[in-house]
Amino acid sequence: MHDRDIDEAVANPAAAPTPEGIAALQPGRPLAGRFAVVRKDRQQAKNGSPYLSLELRDRTGSIPARIFRDVDLIGSRFERGDAVEVRGKVERFRGNLSAEVTALRRIEPGSFDPAEFLPSAYRSVDELNGFLEHLIREVYDEPLRGVVERVLCTEPVASEFRRAPCTRAGHHAYLGGLLEHTVAVGTLVGEVCQLHPKLDSDLLMAAALLHDVGKAREFTYGAEFGISEEGSMLGHLAIGASLIEPAAATLEPPRRLALLHCVLSHHGPEAAGRARGAGSGFASAEALALARINALDASVKGALEHGFR
Repeated sequence: MHDRDIDEAVANPAAAPTPEGIAALQPGRPLAGRFAVVRKDRQQAKNGSPYLSLELRDRTGSIPARIFRDVDLIGSRFERGDAVEVRGKVERFRGNLSAEVTALRRIEPGSFDPAEFLPSAYRSVDELNGFLEHLIREVYDEPLRGVVERVLCTEPVASEFRRAPCTRAGHHAYLGGLLEHTVAVGTLVGEVCQLHPKLDSDLLMAAALLHDVGKAREFTYGAEFGISEEGSMLGHLAIGASLIEPAAATLEPPRRLALLHCVLSHHGPEAAGRARGAGSGFASAEALALARINALDASVKGALEHGFR
């Protein structure tokens, strides 16, 4: 099959794309749609013939796929991380749903909406945003609440924060995942402060809502999540501090430092440059509480999504 034949096979399918996506595929049905390639391996069959083993994904799920014909020709047209339009058929292989791809065409970057291929939050982003606004109002210290509002409710961070995943492949690894995780951590903070009223609830809630704000600028968006140059070189803790510091310039210095310490040490005191020594290493009970609450939500969510691996 030549390049023109492949293009015509993709452009003139025997079946229309399934609007419900991968989640609606059934064995014995045609495959027709646009997907992200999240895995691409060249392998060899028992008879010595090469084939391509793929994993295709859209916002509803993923499916393993194989290409047996014109392996080198079709394989030269795309790479892992590309968005592609494919045709083929769905089958069952070793008891699991699989696909055989017979035609494939790469979709040019910039000509598609990444949301077409990236997984998204199970919960409504509008609903989550409503919860976030409620939690912001739970910061009764007006100067601290002002910092949170200036960071999370000012563009472009506001939109980036509500769009971002929390990780690329770990917990909350989907559009809106950062917002969902932040709301969960803030909700847990409210419960912990009721159990431990000596905690500075305003400081802890403000830090909880801001702790991962650097992730708003850590990722790139295409057929899959990538890492921005800023994210790769600085990481979300440093990015977050750079976003918070200007907004917190009006705080009293001890208050500003306490907030930044909570944010910078939520992965442990070492991340904020403090050795554990004989104690916990945290400079405040609020910083320790945030680190534990963050780890609780992240680890439980990870176990529910991926199991204990």
